[in-house]
Amino acid sequence: MKKVPAFGHSGFLMESPAALQTAGRRGPTVAAGLLWLAAGLSAGYWVLLAWGRAPVTPVSALTTEQVSADTAAVARTLGALPAVATAAVAANAAPPRYNLLGVVAVGTRDGAALIGVDGQPPRPYRVGAALDGGLVLQAVTRSTVRLGPSLEAPATLELTLPEAAAPS
Repeated sequence: MKKVPAFGHSGFLMESPAALQTAGRRGPTVAAGLLWLAAGLSAGYWVLLAWGRAPVTPVSALTTEQVSADTAAVARTLGALPAVATAAVAANAAPPRYNLLGVVAVGTRDGAALIGVDGQPPRPYRVGAALDGGLVLQAVTRSTVRLGPSLEAPATLELTLPEAAAPS
């Protein structure tokens, strides 16, 4: 004969009467829990989706007129200088296209100059040589060079050597 434990429980799992009665009913409990979890997650998704949306504006309610801004007033507000002063500052502040770095002068009709064009490394040019940009080196003196469209045409650009910094 099997001895029934006192007080309805035993030291072994699944020997108690309560465990023996509920062992076959765990499947429906787990399925119900999963269904409630899915329902809660679905409701949370839809609430967050509706909460994060902006109200819908019909296309016909949008404005069709163009908004124009007074650019001069905006420029003054942002601290821009008047147009005349801006052009003068831009002309003075624009980096030169040709940069004279050195000369070797032998008279005015013979010699060479070290000229950088458009920020490129400087290259040596002899009198009569064509530079990038369509100009020709016409003449070289001790501190200046003259550039023009051809060797015989009048000079259109004169470059001067920068002053050497005094040694300190």
